[in-house]
Amino acid sequence: MTLGPIGIWTNTLDAQPALKAQDAAQKLERMGYAAIWFPESIRREALSNAGLLLAVTSRIVVATGIANIYARDAMTMAAGQKTLAEAYPGRFLLGLGVSHQPNVEQVRGHVYGKPVATMRAYLEAMSKAPYQSVEPPEKPQTVLAALGPNMLKLAAEQTSGAHPYFVPVEHTRLARQALGTKALLAPEQAVVLETDAKRARAIARSHTQHYLRLPNYVNNLHRLGYTEEDVTGAGSDRLVDDIVAWGDLDVVTSRIRAHLEAGADHVCVQVIAEDQRALPMGEWRALAEQLLT
Repeated sequence: MTLGPIGIWTNTLDAQPALKAQDAAQKLERMGYAAIWFPESIRREALSNAGLLLAVTSRIVVATGIANIYARDAMTMAAGQKTLAEAYPGRFLLGLGVSHQPNVEQVRGHVYGKPVATMRAYLEAMSKAPYQSVEPPEKPQTVLAALGPNMLKLAAEQTSGAHPYFVPVEHTRLARQALGTKALLAPEQAVVLETDAKRARAIARSHTQHYLRLPNYVNNLHRLGYTEEDVTGAGSDRLVDDIVAWGDLDVVTSRIRAHLEAGADHVCVQVIAEDQRALPMGEWRALAEQLLT
């Protein structure tokens, strides 16, 4: 798999009919992005969604950011991964995650296990899962949604690398140290293309307020030195500015490049706009012209 330095992370494709989402994927490919990352949660099922996007593109990598391990058993996940990897060699990247306790228990009705131990057992079960169809030409690649040191260590030992989400640049530096030099590191970076501070932070907080309700992210931010005041509500100005890059194209792309300088191999850029269900096509084009030409 050849994964260039800049990809797009988006949940807006799931807000569109399938044909419109496929059209958007084709446009992102023509713009020159290396990958399209999308979440699962209570949206489209991740592996069939990947198939929809892979079927209408020819070069771009399609990556799950992430596929929830509680959504399907290890045998099904392994079979789905191999099916896509065989049909689209070098173009499907499976991002796996343990999700969050409220999503797993209240929405899906499962018991949420200890994250690292549960993921370790799941990866072992995937590796042992029987599969009697056509094997992919190369071993499929997997990355983990990893924030803390133990999950990062597991990602380095058992998978191709890590896909940290909702993190500042400082986390990328620490993650690279934890992963070593060979593992793939692909952090997500949220951006708001708005120069007015009040308006930009209001848009950014529509994003941060959701994730600051989830203990996995809050605990990671505490490890990085953020205070209780920083993570309360929709976040302090300091936290919002560190998590969401806002400003003009030069400011925003400078933050994206800072992740690469800190050790990232690939940055998953998520555009946050006032209408979070609309395709931010103009912003995607502007970022492509600044980053990819």
